[in-house]
Amino acid sequence: MNERYLSVGQVAEVLGTTVRFPRRLVAERRIRYVKVGRHVRIPESAVQAYIDAHTVEPVRRRSRYGRAA
Repeated sequence: MNERYLSVGQVAEVLGTTVRFPRRLVAERRIRYVKVGRHVRIPESAVQAYIDAHTVEPVRRRSRYGRAA
């Protein structure tokens, strides 16, 4: 149980967004979080899981015309 818990501001910094975005994720329950009194803390693993789940891999396209001679 050596997991680090991040504040909403720290999560916003990791994601490169404003504070409003992680707060919205929490409000919509789209990310795991822990309530400590009135404070919200988000486990680092939850942030990484969110990033992994929303990462879009590039599509390798075939050439429309085939290979050049």
